[in-house]
Amino acid sequence: MTLPSGHPAPAFDLFNVYFERIYDPTMHLVFAFDGHLNEAVLRTATLRLLESDPCLRSRFTEGAGMPRWEEIPKVEWERAFVIIPSDGEGGEINAHSFPPETPPAPLNVRKGPQLRVTLLREEEGDQVTVTCHHGFCDAGGLRDLARQLFATCREIETDPDFRPASAGWYDRSMAPVLARFSAEEMQAAQKNEEPFVDRWHFPCERTGRGTPRIASRTLSPARLVRAKRFGKTHGATINDIMIAAFFLAFQKIRNDPTDIGAPRSLLTSADLRRFLDIPCGPEENASRTDTSLPMNRSVAFEVTLAAGEDAQLEDVIGQVTAVTKQRKAEGLGMGLGCILFYEEICAGGMPAVREFFDGMMQGYETIGQKNPVFSNVGIFREDDFLPQEGTDGTDGMDGMDETAGTDGRPLSLRDISFLPCVCWPYGFLMSLSTFRDAMTIVTAYEEGPYSGETVEEFLVLVDGYLP
Repeated sequence: MTLPSGHPAPAFDLFNVYFERIYDPTMHLVFAFDGHLNEAVLRTATLRLLESDPCLRSRFTEGAGMPRWEEIPKVEWERAFVIIPSDGEGGEINAHSFPPETPPAPLNVRKGPQLRVTLLREEEGDQVTVTCHHGFCDAGGLRDLARQLFATCREIETDPDFRPASAGWYDRSMAPVLARFSAEEMQAAQKNEEPFVDRWHFPCERTGRGTPRIASRTLSPARLVRAKRFGKTHGATINDIMIAAFFLAFQKIRNDPTDIGAPRSLLTSADLRRFLDIPCGPEENASRTDTSLPMNRSVAFEVTLAAGEDAQLEDVIGQVTAVTKQRKAEGLGMGLGCILFYEEICAGGMPAVREFFDGMMQGYETIGQKNPVFSNVGIFREDDFLPQEGTDGTDGMDGMDETAGTDGRPLSLRDISFLPCVCWPYGFLMSLSTFRDAMTIVTAYEEGPYSGETVEEFLVLVDGYLP
């Protein structure tokens, strides 16, 4: 019997799969076009991306030893492409609001494949949702994958036989990052890394599971101008300003006197891609770098602040910039302690991994605390995903005649939205993304355990603290 082809699952993949114990690690990137794409081309591009990348066409498996990514049969690749007709009742996406109010269905990391492209066909234009699991890649990896998907569509429009270059089983681990540091530097990083301390949690009605929901608020480009002006005055980035507003809104929504003036923490992340230029993959594809392959390359760090009862943005922004400037000064060393922490646990095998997560969950259930998470997924630029050629809506799934049903009109993007992981108590996450200078804050949560009214009030507070 021939065993399926596979590859070890590195520490960051493993941990982001196991974080399913506190949230649903599925993420989505939703594109709203002003017309119709050629669905045959989109489907073919999806399947050819799987064909080019064995990691994409795999599932997360656990057996004897450590987990691995294992290829699935080709007949199962079809799960990667889904069409929802305009009169469908799939409930996958609420097309009447953007971002949608209900998240698409989760992606099953243990069934695969690790990509799902959903086409929602509406009269005013298509919505395309690119879905991944955080166990496979982070938000930066999801953006890279969407970029590859639409680039493949463009190539197929010109050459129906086009196939992306094969990636092979590439190194998804942090080994290329760790190779840049000496043993002494890594020892120092481990020694200096302070453990995360959970000090508070978002107000909840109860624990357990509920109904997935999405709440969002989009701020006008004028607000970005004001935020930049404030940032210039205080030596702060937009990311710093959002962290400060997130913190102040969290303190306000809790309305707990014990929070006033006391150290309280939140988690945020840094994408190491901006520091990386590391060739990976097969020797013949050494020109590719891991900045373009979908994987986990984000590290977490803690920001601890203290604020008075009536604190405003200018009262805490200095505390935020002090932390983020220190982290940036570390360069690639940013998050080294976090990487080594995960690697050390995985070195003890799955018993050590399960013991860690059991202890983490026991801690949450005992003290009822879980620091919130803020994630800035960055700026979405149209040029990364366009041009795309429109159709007259008559293209079908049979055959690959690229001229059939094509009106040749270049499509525009009406909007792009990132939908983060869905949380339930005690987890809570808010993300920020920017498109055409409009900033959108989004949180995905389960209603029931969390009150929808409280979540909406929280986003209003974040908005109110911003310039």
